[in-house]
Amino acid sequence: MTTPERAREALDAHVRDVIAQHFDPAHGTPFWLRWAATAGWDPRAEVFSFADLKRFPTFDKAWLRDAPHEDWTPSNLRGVPFKVFETGGTTGVPTQRLSWQDHLIDYATFSPSLHDDAFPKGAAWLIAGPTGPRRLRLSMEHLANLRGGVAYHLDLDPRWVRRLLADGDAATAKKYQDHVVTQAVTLLKHRQIRCLFTTPRLLEAIGEAIDLRAAGLTGVLCGGTSMSPQTVRFLVEEVLGGVVPFVPVYGNTLMGLADSDPVTETNFEVIYRAPQPRAVLRVVDEKGDDVPYDTRGQVELTTLTDELFMPRLLERDEAFRRRPTLRRPWDGVGDVRPLGTGAGKTTIEGVY
Repeated sequence: MTTPERAREALDAHVRDVIAQHFDPAHGTPFWLRWAATAGWDPRAEVFSFADLKRFPTFDKAWLRDAPHEDWTPSNLRGVPFKVFETGGTTGVPTQRLSWQDHLIDYATFSPSLHDDAFPKGAAWLIAGPTGPRRLRLSMEHLANLRGGVAYHLDLDPRWVRRLLADGDAATAKKYQDHVVTQAVTLLKHRQIRCLFTTPRLLEAIGEAIDLRAAGLTGVLCGGTSMSPQTVRFLVEEVLGGVVPFVPVYGNTLMGLADSDPVTETNFEVIYRAPQPRAVLRVVDEKGDDVPYDTRGQVELTTLTDELFMPRLLERDEAFRRRPTLRRPWDGVGDVRPLGTGAGKTTIEGVY
């Protein structure tokens, strides 16, 4: 069984491999090679562990957003076609990430964690989530295909809903949500769908329109960073009747796919676990140090793949730092919510 110590050793070894890849003069990433040339130190010679990544500054999303794609294409992948995925774009211009295989690897790695009784092999899925430039569309279909099934999709543009709400047009936003729910209900009625991916708000709305248990659902993946324990309990006990398994996930364009501890074992608190060692989530204070366990702080993300090295990105979220578990022997982030909402700040989540 993997222990926290062994998980840390594996992470440190992975960090060394990723640093060697992205800072290799012949095969590395142009952005990081130029950065190293002006930084005054060689990460290949001075980074030996995850802790050593503190030598890097906090990552600025503008580096991804503003630089040409060539800057973020590792030299060994030059000329190989890639996918372009975007973040939500809730504050300004969306950040783009290039992907060759990462979006497939993330979901293939996640698939074995799903129980076959809830997410049967060969079953059809309904993906009632964001489409357009987000990686969810292709990645969730890949997950369904890996498990021997097919995926049905609907049209959904969450940016339009957020814009309507920001303009104070709640009535039109509600009409758009009803339009999305109608698409979902039509598919659930006319196709033998057993697995559903959707967001908390849409799950509640779909559950009001159709009895999900009677429709034949056997498992629900629910994606959305913020889900309070009260919301989770309502979805589990009322919308799904305490019968259909409910699995929260956090699919982040820049991170990958984080799964969660079983909510029935956490008093309905959602505790996400990053797909370590490919990504690491920390909960930090204003100095960038780990906060004590069971204390709130800001979420910091580090992504470590052959395609993307992104150290120490400060997310616009806060969370509790939770202890390692036997199943995932590294820190978790619990009760995630937008930064500062506990002090009265509000955020527009639209169909999330």
